Amino acid sequence: SPYRPSSRRYPDPVHLRVEDIDEFPYVHVEDHGRLRALLDRSARLRESVLGKGELIDRDAVWEAKREALELVHAVPLGPGRRAAYCDFLAEEGEALEDHATWCALAEVYGSDWHRWPAGLRDPRSSATARARAELMDRVDFHSRLAWLTDAQLAAAQRSARDAGMPIGLVHDLAVGVHPGGADAWAQQEYVAPGMSVGAPPDAFNARGQDWGLPPWRPDRLAASGYAPYRRLLRALLRHAGALRIDHVMGLFRLWWVPLGQAPTEGTYVRYDAEAMLAILVLEASRAGALVIGEDLGTVEPGVRESLNERGVLGTSVLWFERDWEGTGLPLPPERWRADCLATATTHDLPPTASRLTGDHVQLRDRLGLLTRPLAEERAEAAADTSEWLALLSRLGLLRGASGGISSRSEEAEIQAVHRFLLRTPARMIGLWLPDAVGDRRPQNLPGTWDQYPNWRLPVADADGRPVTLEDLASSPRLHALVDVLRGRGSRDGGP
Repeated sequence: SPYRPSSRRYPDPVHLRVEDIDEFPYVHVEDHGRLRALLDRSARLRESVLGKGELIDRDAVWEAKREALELVHAVPLGPGRRAAYCDFLAEEGEALEDHATWCALAEVYGSDWHRWPAGLRDPRSSATARARAELMDRVDFHSRLAWLTDAQLAAAQRSARDAGMPIGLVHDLAVGVHPGGADAWAQQEYVAPGMSVGAPPDAFNARGQDWGLPPWRPDRLAASGYAPYRRLLRALLRHAGALRIDHVMGLFRLWWVPLGQAPTEGTYVRYDAEAMLAILVLEASRAGALVIGEDLGTVEPGVRESLNERGVLGTSVLWFERDWEGTGLPLPPERWRADCLATATTHDLPPTASRLTGDHVQLRDRLGLLTRPLAEERAEAAADTSEWLALLSRLGLLRGASGGISSRSEEAEIQAVHRFLLRTPARMIGLWLPDAVGDRRPQNLPGTWDQYPNWRLPVADADGRPVTLEDLASSPRLHALVDVLRGRGSRDGGP
C-alpha cells in the first residue's frame, strides 16, 4: 500500500522509468542480451494484466526493474553526473545513509528489521557500522536509486509547470510507515513500540480500523524540536506544487491501538497541534506550495476551523455533504465551503459508478463487512443516491449531457456529479481517474487485509477491461468528462 510505505521521505524506486536514466544507453554490450530478456519478461507481465485479467504483481515488476537497474548501476558516471550525485549525497547526509543501509540489510536479512540479528536493529550500533562497510556497494546502489528517483520526480514537476500547470504535482503525506521498514528502523527513538494507528468506528467502517502504522511519540517529537517532521516536510515539498495530508486530524490526535487488540479498544493520544501546524505552514510557505488536508471521518470540533485559519484546504466528498444540522438532505452547491478540494470520491471510497448502481453494498456484503442486513443496507444506499440524483435533476445538471449520450445513463450521471462540483465555491476540483472510464471497483477497501486485492487492480473501463495509458489518452469518455470540467460540455456547471 502507498499508505504503508517503507519510507515517507524517499519515494519507492519501483516508479523509476529505467529507459530515461542517462546511463541506460551505455549499458555494456555484453549485457544487452540480459536487457532483452528483461524486456520480454516485462511484456509478459503486462500481457498477464491486460489480456488475462491477472492482478498487478508489484514484486515481479520490481524484480525486473531491479535487475535492469543493476546493469545501469554498473555504468560509470561521467564527471558532471558524478558531481551531481555527490552533491545529493552531501545534502541528504545521515538520513539517506540510514535509508540505503536498511535497504542493503533487508536484502540479506529480510524486510522486517525486528527479525534481524540484535546488533543490527540499532542504526547507530557498531555492528551496523561494520555491516554498512561490508555492504558498501549495495548501500551505494540504493543511494543511487534515491538520487535517480529524486531527479525523475523533479523532471516530472518541471514538465508539468512547463505545460502550463500552475500547481503541477500534488504529493501525498501518508499517516505513517510500515513498522518493519526503513523509516521505522532509522527513527525508532521517535516511534511508539507496541502501538498501531487506526480509527474508531464510524458510519462507513462500523468495526473501526487498524492501519498497522506505528505512531510518532509526541513527547520525543517535541524534545527534538520536531526535527524529523521538519525534514520529512521539506523532502516532500521539494518537488511539489501542493501537499495533500492523509488524515490531517493526526496533527491534532491519533487513535492508538495496542498491538493485538481490536480497533474498538484504542484511545486518542494528543499531539501539539499548534507546533505541528506552525511547522507545516512555514515549510509550505517556503516552498510556495498549497496544503490540502484530508479531514474526512471522525473530526473533533475546532479542527477544521484551525486548519482554515492557517490557509490549509479541507476535503469535501459529495456523498458526505449533507445538511446534517437540519434536513439531512444533500447540501446545495452554494452552501459548500470554499476552502476545500471537492471530489466525488477518493481512493478509500467506492467509485461513482459503483455508488450509482449500489455495487459497493453488494461487494461489502460478499466480504462480510456489513453490520446490518443486506436489504437494509441496499435500501439506505438507494435512497441516498436517489436524493442526490433528484438534486442534480432539479439543478438542470442531468439534461444535455456531453458526448452524445442519454441524459439518464450512468455516464451522464457521472458528468452531472462533476457539473455539480463546479457549481460549488470549492477552490480545487478533484477527478478520480477510474470515474473517467466507468470503473466500478474500489482501489482500496478499508477494513480488509487479504479479502480484497487492495492496490493491485489496474484501472478498468465500465466492462471491467484494464485500460492502458494509451487507452486513457484516447478515451472518448474521459475526454467528454474533462470537457465538462473545462466548461466546454453542454450546460456546464459554472465558471
